[in-house]
Amino acid sequence: MINIIKKEIDVEESLRKRLEIICDFCNTTPTIINGSIRKVDKTNLSYIEPHKIIINNNVFLAFNYSNEIYINNLSRKIKLNELENYIKSQN
Repeated sequence: MINIIKKEIDVEESLRKRLEIICDFCNTTPTIINGSIRKVDKTNLSYIEPHKIIINNNVFLAFNYSNEIYINNLSRKIKLNELENYIKSQN
């Protein structure tokens, strides 16, 4: 039987602050859901699940220590400093 170990990762404090400041400029509040590490027991297989940030019913994915944020899935990304303009263009 395959045993998967899940360990939650806290959002880095500087990333959280940057997201909150960007959302303050856009007059919205983000909902931040912590990511996790999923590891298959007794193997070297692991997966890092990104943090989910929900802003105005849009889902953004982010990793700690990264300057990029992903839109809806990992195939489309923008720089974190472009997030404010993206949020404003969606309203």
